[in-house]
Amino acid sequence: MTQKKSIIGELDSVEEFERQPVPTNKLKSLKNFIGMYAGEHTAGTEFVIGPLFVAHGVSALDLLLGLFVGNTLAVLSWTFLTAPIAVKERITLYFQLEKICGKNLVTVYNIVNALMFCFLAGSMIAVSATAVGIPFDMRMPHLSDTYPNSISWVVAVFLIGSVITIIAMYGYNQVSKFANIAAPWMILVFIAAAVSVFPQLGIEQLSDFWPIANEVIWKGIPLEGQSKFTFWHVTFFAWFANMAMHIGMADLSIFRYAKKWQYGLASATGMYLGHFIAWMASGILYALFLYQSNNSTEFAPGPIAYNAAGIAGAICVVIAGWTTATPTIYRAGLALQAIVPGSKTWKVTAFTGLITTVAACFPGLVMQLLDFVALYGLMLMPMGAIIFVDYYFADKFKFTQYYAQVKGIKFNLSPGLVWVLTLALCLVFNFNFGVDIFFLGLPGWFVAAFLYVILNKMLQKNV
Repeated sequence: MTQKKSIIGELDSVEEFERQPVPTNKLKSLKNFIGMYAGEHTAGTEFVIGPLFVAHGVSALDLLLGLFVGNTLAVLSWTFLTAPIAVKERITLYFQLEKICGKNLVTVYNIVNALMFCFLAGSMIAVSATAVGIPFDMRMPHLSDTYPNSISWVVAVFLIGSVITIIAMYGYNQVSKFANIAAPWMILVFIAAAVSVFPQLGIEQLSDFWPIANEVIWKGIPLEGQSKFTFWHVTFFAWFANMAMHIGMADLSIFRYAKKWQYGLASATGMYLGHFIAWMASGILYALFLYQSNNSTEFAPGPIAYNAAGIAGAICVVIAGWTTATPTIYRAGLALQAIVPGSKTWKVTAFTGLITTVAACFPGLVMQLLDFVALYGLMLMPMGAIIFVDYYFADKFKFTQYYAQVKGIKFNLSPGLVWVLTLALCLVFNFNFGVDIFFLGLPGWFVAAFLYVILNKMLQKNV
């Protein structure tokens, strides 16, 4: 009983500054952000996204060029859009939106935001579960699976989900500490696993790599039932895989702890070590699996990594899922905590972890990960444009910054209309004109920014 009270007391003492600026003595060094971004983006999802590029028939040249351009644009987005606002205001995304939109509108946004983060974290837990099930000969998910396929799968998911949730409950300090410990090792395992299978793919010397890459790994031919991806798909996916975090401004909650806005460049460790190297490495492992299994539809990152790097590969899959799911559950917990400000963050995070773990039981989250990542970024993107315009252009266009706070209202119609109209327009272009969801984020952001200026000029004039 005493030990239980001690743990609860420790959790209750965790202060995340949900409704006030982070004080100067709580700011974090650059090392914390380097480790967190490297850990979060060298993750379980990398064991899914890299193989899905192979399945969608990306060519080797399109992959290399697309990853370089897209990841560079992502780093620039974090550095010049998100980090400067974060270090000036030092408040969470949710508190900042409350000042602009009002409590009631932000409540709707926070619910959508939290659910999206829960589903994303759930896919990472599912990836880790494929490795945990290896010793028990667990039936692995297939590309066509949507629902849980066995009791052992559910047990493995809940085991992983429990550990991840406990880490997230201890707050940002433990999230960043865990990532710093795990990141360097994981990156090395990704690289070692890919290099170790070179001989099995026919790569005996460095000069063999490019011909094999074009003929065996990224052949430019999609698997049966999969659409064809090009340079543009890779570029926009690499840029907007984390759309919600940078141009959607979710990482205001992370960079509010940064001493300088230049710490936004720390995202490069995640983009180049994680999204560049890890996506390529996992694609190589999957290409070997397809070659050896005669294009099997089984899709289980754990066994694929285990076959290439043994126990180290399987452990890497488990840890990789943890390092991304943990900060994602942390973000989701902050979103839900903003709805009930008086609640303890750790309790909300525990509830969030339960939702996430239940979602992870459904393998369909993993199998449709590319589309889901694009969709959740698109859903949250308009609010990022609203924050950017409200912060930088209120004086220029002569409308009131932080309008809901200034006027004391709970629902600001202007951002509400911007959110709905932007998403409706994106859906029209997706369904009626066949524009791929990967390509809607960029024009959608500018549409949201333009609408916010126009609607503020119209609606605030009459107040």
